[in-house]
Amino acid sequence: MNANRKKIMVIFGTRPEATKMCPVVQELKKHSEWFDTKVILTGQHREQLHQALAHFDIQPDIDLNLMKESQSLAYLTSAAITGLDEVISEERPDLILIHGDTQTALCGGLVAFFHKIPVGHVEAGLRSHHKYSPWPEEINRRIIDVVTDFMFAPTSINQDNLIRDGYKEQHIYITGQTAVDAALLTNREHYVFNEDRLNHLVNQPGRIITLTAHRKEHYGAPMLQMFRAIRRIADEHPDTSVIYPVHLSPTVREAAYCILSGHDRIHLLDPIDYPDMIHLLSRSYLVLSDSGGLQEETPVFHKPLVLMRDTTERPEAVAANAVFLAGTEESAIHAVTTRLLTDKEFYHAMSHTVNPFGDGQASKRIVQIIARHFGFLSELPVPFGV
Repeated sequence: MNANRKKIMVIFGTRPEATKMCPVVQELKKHSEWFDTKVILTGQHREQLHQALAHFDIQPDIDLNLMKESQSLAYLTSAAITGLDEVISEERPDLILIHGDTQTALCGGLVAFFHKIPVGHVEAGLRSHHKYSPWPEEINRRIIDVVTDFMFAPTSINQDNLIRDGYKEQHIYITGQTAVDAALLTNREHYVFNEDRLNHLVNQPGRIITLTAHRKEHYGAPMLQMFRAIRRIADEHPDTSVIYPVHLSPTVREAAYCILSGHDRIHLLDPIDYPDMIHLLSRSYLVLSDSGGLQEETPVFHKPLVLMRDTTERPEAVAANAVFLAGTEESAIHAVTTRLLTDKEFYHAMSHTVNPFGDGQASKRIVQIIARHFGFLSELPVPFGV
């Protein structure tokens, strides 16, 4: 055993974090001669988080299991800081890796700073430049970057954001997006869905629209407008069906079932696991969503995404014409979706774009950068996009 092995602590707590960090964990574990890798969960999410871990065959070392019903940001933040402080005090890792913009990432970064342990921020540098959109993620990201030592920026735009914010270029590494790694690792040609209804629905004649909607800033009128637009689309295009894994939020479910239920081509499902979602995206004609992560996943499969938001922290996809930023007004969502369903040239232009987010090698680059820092490798990897 190498006496110079370094302890790397990877902290996450939600399904999106898990799906994007598991490829990094897998890559770290390939190099057990260099790294003692510890996976710490806060349990910000529960069932879906563990489904994602099982998919990537990763066992957590510690699970704080913090999730409770109707948890507030204040509760989660205080509980995660307290729990992580105890874990980090005992484990004393050489580097802590966190991901993205969640409360777990925020707390992991702060506690690492309290203990003067270096922080690696995977998916650093995303910005919408709007304080409350996405909320609270935009501010979480900014706070995290203040305490970060290794900024793993997916794209050059993310790097530019960080430099404009005053961070030094020598601390920023353009790696590509680990979500692309995860999607490519997951996608299979012959796949049987775990949600049995999908095995039937995806093989029916016609085109599939996949829908997701869950953001808290859209509760109320914006979400109702989204759903009215979807219902109109289904009414007007009899060759099209809508599949919507409905978020578990009572507010979302009430709005969704009020407007979308009772239609023979709108299929409301309970939340599905990560592999099912990836394969549903790959079988879809187009996607409508207010999600952050789907903006990175749909370009992998060349599926146009109508983004039902007013802002995005991922402008690369809009610039690449893989995502159309439609806002939340019913008329705008209806108009662009109708055009994608009726204008073949418009659809072709959006579905034949180069993926701006990655090439499937982001996790490998991140681990090589860490290995070089600790002296296990002599050179840095070639940045993504070069």
